[in-house]
Amino acid sequence: MAIKTIKDVDLAGKRVLVRCDFNVPLKEGEITDDSRIEAALPTIQHLVSQSAKVILCSHLGRPKGQQVADMSLAPVAEALSSKLKQPVTFIEDCIGPAVEEEVQKIGEGEIALIENVRFYPGEESNDPDFAASLGELADAYVNDAFGTAHRAHASTEGVTNHLSPCVSGFLIEKELAYLGEKTANPERPFTVILGGAKVSDKIKVIDALLEKADTIIIGGAMAYTFALAEGRRVGESLSEPDFIETAKSALEKAKAKGVKFLLPLDNLGVKELDFKAGTFSDSDFFEGNIEDGFEGVDIGPKSIELFKNEVASAKTVLWNGPMGIFEIDSCNKGTFAVAEAVAQSDAISIIGGGDSVKAIKMSGFSDSVTFMSTGGGASLEFLEGKVLPGVEALDKKS
Repeated sequence: MAIKTIKDVDLAGKRVLVRCDFNVPLKEGEITDDSRIEAALPTIQHLVSQSAKVILCSHLGRPKGQQVADMSLAPVAEALSSKLKQPVTFIEDCIGPAVEEEVQKIGEGEIALIENVRFYPGEESNDPDFAASLGELADAYVNDAFGTAHRAHASTEGVTNHLSPCVSGFLIEKELAYLGEKTANPERPFTVILGGAKVSDKIKVIDALLEKADTIIIGGAMAYTFALAEGRRVGESLSEPDFIETAKSALEKAKAKGVKFLLPLDNLGVKELDFKAGTFSDSDFFEGNIEDGFEGVDIGPKSIELFKNEVASAKTVLWNGPMGIFEIDSCNKGTFAVAEAVAQSDAISIIGGGDSVKAIKMSGFSDSVTFMSTGGGASLEFLEGKVLPGVEALDKKS
């Protein structure tokens, strides 16, 4: 979709409302991962250099329309100020006459951050009055929050009815290029790695990518539903028996289209898993069937070799979802081996958001991949081929 970006418009001297994704993890008021803040910097710096009056907005957490002190964006304003090496004025509300008055004081090349938009129920309900109140703050709109672009909220969709121009920032532009163009017309061979818990969450993605991929690799708990579809036993492993026929259909479609569809050859199974404590009582590797009493938690050494060899020959790799319970040390070998293979390959490597980004960061290979998406649900919906309301609402290139 050819949408206009901040490179296509002159925003000098204008008050520009910029929707960012500052939904960062906080612990005792401290930001524990600032990658979403880092991702927003190029767009903010560009607007400052263009002498725009920059008004940033975002959500943080799920305050459910209430003011929740520990979900305030105040710590983000501090972090931004430090990274941008200039003051970022924090405004303690996001709509209303007092906010409008504060915003009027912002000079060219200056930055303000308004409070968490989800402190008002009108944000998530896309209330027209709340959207109009946000629109009162600015002359133009930039959306750079890909992680919420799949939601038709007031600050992502409704506000575009009140401002013009409405364009994307650099982050959304990059997301659309990698998750869109690079997977629609990939350099081949194109290998897709899909993991995570549920076939039901990703069957539409699998279906869409079967039209584009040369190879699809399946790991994580969703592989156990495919194992059931092939007539194998999976012990106590997380699976979705209601989706066995769906998995069978995907396998048949892959065969009909000549797409290589790789499932794990072996799995690590454990007994009495306690996820919170990160412990289990016994473990073993299983080829074929997983014994009763054991729960599959990772791919085994033969699967690792198979998947690594496939990745090594790819020219484009898209990875979404871990191979197992990577948060537990003894169960992360498969996920980290795939991370290493993706990072060391010569392919264009696209990490599709969510747990995959978390996993590749934990593995230490995040600096060696081509692109990491900031969107979890948004990246999945975009890969499915769904229209993202926060993108659809932006101005199109003629």
